[in-house]
Amino acid sequence: MARQQPSFFPTTALDHAAAGLGAGVVAVLCMHPLDLLKVKLQVATKNPQGGIGKAIWNSLRDIHATEGWKGLYRGVGPNIAGNASSWGLYFLFYNMLKKRAAGDDPNYRMSPGTYLLCSAQASAVTAIMTNPIWVVKVRMFTSRADSPSSYRGLWDGLGSIRRQEGIAGWWKGTSLALVGVSNGAVQFMAYEEMKRWGFEQKRKQLAKAGKVMGPEDDKLSNTSYTIMSGASKLWALALTYPYQVIRSRIQNNTAHLYPDIPTTIKRTWQGEGIRGFYRGMGTNLVRVLPGTCVTFVVYENLAWLLRTSAARRETRKRENV
Repeated sequence: MARQQPSFFPTTALDHAAAGLGAGVVAVLCMHPLDLLKVKLQVATKNPQGGIGKAIWNSLRDIHATEGWKGLYRGVGPNIAGNASSWGLYFLFYNMLKKRAAGDDPNYRMSPGTYLLCSAQASAVTAIMTNPIWVVKVRMFTSRADSPSSYRGLWDGLGSIRRQEGIAGWWKGTSLALVGVSNGAVQFMAYEEMKRWGFEQKRKQLAKAGKVMGPEDDKLSNTSYTIMSGASKLWALALTYPYQVIRSRIQNNTAHLYPDIPTTIKRTWQGEGIRGFYRGMGTNLVRVLPGTCVTFVVYENLAWLLRTSAARRETRKRENV
């Protein structure tokens, strides 16, 4: 029977949480301007002029012209807080749930359904815990910095919402965030199956060479992680994107237009048709695919670094005994 992997922090779940947190920070710093633009397009009700590439370039240029570089990184604080905490908490709960499902058997082979269930549960808990951050993020993204109602930062936004709308304002769109659990669940089910296949191929290659996979080999290439994460995200996004549009419109401070889910769906359909539910999809693809690939490549490398560091630490301890 295989030995349990050593952990750098007190538990392996904390290792994965730290790797997820680091990956979330790097992804935001790389992709924030496109994330800002995606939310702006989601809450808009008019189609952008020209093709996707031209619309993205013109919109980013306009933001830079009117608000400067600071405008392109408006809301970066809540975005980092949201992404870092979301990925950190998600990987923490996800790996705790996988460990519980496997019991004490390190050779336990999880089924796609088990991956789906663990991912859905971890996503649901994370979505509820981080929703207030996303409400502030959406509102900062969709308002000008010089607007009297704009928030100065995350804590100012949370305080303003609590004073004006009560605690319930922090959890606007939570039900839709829970619907969005399906996105992460579908993505991780596909990703884990592709990753398992990748490791099986690597073990076969090592076996042909007369080698056994050790801690240093417990990693695929960055190209493999990029392809697997991009393909799984594309599949999940195609199935679940409309909820993101509805969620952004409800979380944006326009209760007179989109007070609840049924009204938002009805007005979006009547005013824009099916295209309205995929507004910002082109920009989202441009942003989310590279962002997903960056997140997963950084996460997998950080998780591997923590695993190998823990393994070397254990080896040194045994040698010194």
